Amino acid sequence: MPLELRVPQMGESIHEATVLNWLKKEGDSFNAGDDIVELETDKANSAVSAPQAGVLSQILHREGDTVGPNDVLAILADAGAVAVSAEPAPTAAKAPPSDGASDNGRAAPRTTPLAAAVAAAQGVDLSSVHGSGSAGRITSDDVRAAQSVRTAAPEPRVAPQPPARQTAPQPAAISSAAGEDPRIERRPMTPRRKAIAGYLKQAQNTAAMLTTFNEVDMGAVMDVRKRRKEAFEKRYGIGLGFMSFFTKAAVGALKACPLLNAEIQDGDILEKHFYDIGVAVSTKDGLVVPVVRDADRKTFADIEKEIADLAVRARERKLPPQDLTGGTFTITNGGVFGSLLSTPILNFPQVGILGMHKIEERPIARGGEVVIRPMMYLALSYDHRIVDGSDAVRFLVRVKELIEDPEALLIEG
Repeated sequence: MPLELRVPQMGESIHEATVLNWLKKEGDSFNAGDDIVELETDKANSAVSAPQAGVLSQILHREGDTVGPNDVLAILADAGAVAVSAEPAPTAAKAPPSDGASDNGRAAPRTTPLAAAVAAAQGVDLSSVHGSGSAGRITSDDVRAAQSVRTAAPEPRVAPQPPARQTAPQPAAISSAAGEDPRIERRPMTPRRKAIAGYLKQAQNTAAMLTTFNEVDMGAVMDVRKRRKEAFEKRYGIGLGFMSFFTKAAVGALKACPLLNAEIQDGDILEKHFYDIGVAVSTKDGLVVPVVRDADRKTFADIEKEIADLAVRARERKLPPQDLTGGTFTITNGGVFGSLLSTPILNFPQVGILGMHKIEERPIARGGEVVIRPMMYLALSYDHRIVDGSDAVRFLVRVKELIEDPEALLIEG
């Protein structure tokens, strides 16, 4: 009984995906739970698995096609049914075995089980079919293409044409444009890059975005890390970084300035009393923002472990959509790339994003004296439609206070 392989529900706000890579070919067999095809969305890649053992009968959407939730990707067949259908009927043209020798002793062409079944049903001589599969193996598409050629030109001696997909013209995006400078490489944007660009532009076009700045003395946090680093790593198996401090400080500041933890929806303000903090991660496919859920309830060790795990899975393209949606506020750290100052763009529909930057020793005045301190510039971009400048400034001042007095983070709880 044929079974449809469908696109699963991909998570909140994800309405389409691109077929990235077929992990199985037509005619390939698989076990229950085997990954069949990989899909790419603007947020993450995910594989669609086989619900039961069988054979990939027919691929309906090729690599590069755009699909939506519940679209049929392919037709699957029971392995036993395909084996039975491949047996030649008494009155039908006999199909050569998929591998081995033919009746006259000559080597028979290599075919997939499904191709053999289709050839037997349509009376196609497999010796005249050009195979496009691995090692020249004949697929069901090759048989159908040969049958189409035979129907269009019934003369028996006309040479069979190769499959349509082999002779199709290459997309214009990867062919040389007339008169284009040969030193320029042209390649299409990936679906994820297009989606990221769309989201960023949507934030610019929708929000009344403004950025305010402050600076923070990192000396106290650096001292804590120096004194506690070895014991922390030995106890929890993870290093004590800066992100756990800033995540905790951001939560404390959001409690003091709750509108920065809100969003605008249909003219209403949705003020959220939970703290799901997005942490921007750079990958080869672009920036993604996995979410640390209920950050206010997590310890420093919990936060460090979760951020490390999310970052690794993001770079390995193994994050499910649910780990990338629903954040209430975002932190981005351009300092890891050497950025001294920037104006981060909102992660729409959020109304606030905190930008961290590189730590640099600078001379500052303390107690009437000039001292050298490890300083970091902080940037807060916010949606001025619901966040006033005074709230934005108070938020950054609170972050500064908590970072410069790490013990206060314990009181924030």
